[in-house]
Amino acid sequence: MVFQEKLTFATHGRGTISITDAIRQQVHLSGITTGLCHVFLQHTSASLLFCENADPDVRTDLERYMARLVADGDPIFEHTAEGPDDMSAHIRTMLSGSDLTLPVSNGQCDLGVWQGVYLWEHRTSGHRRSLTVTVSGE
Repeated sequence: MVFQEKLTFATHGRGTISITDAIRQQVHLSGITTGLCHVFLQHTSASLLFCENADPDVRTDLERYMARLVADGDPIFEHTAEGPDDMSAHIRTMLSGSDLTLPVSNGQCDLGVWQGVYLWEHRTSGHRRSLTVTVSGE
């Protein structure tokens, strides 16, 4: 059996937002008890990640690290059509990824106690981000 749904989230600029509950809801609605949940983000300047869900400092530290690794407005970038955060956002997405696969067990996402699923906006302004959730199994 396969279940698929599209979800949309509004971001408020650079940073993370938890989408764990929304993904859990889709797994529940699918009726699938054992299988896989694949989440695909349909954008090139935002990404998805599994991350610590208890201490928000972890996500703040990730943001600071990424800012040091890929600086906005770096003079080596030619692609600046949408501003100084344009190319850096694309690189951040390539480094962190735009899809995740979660196991489904007993009708639930089989996440660890301290794991959450996050949408990571890499642009400095807010956007509407779309993703596809596909749950397959039995």
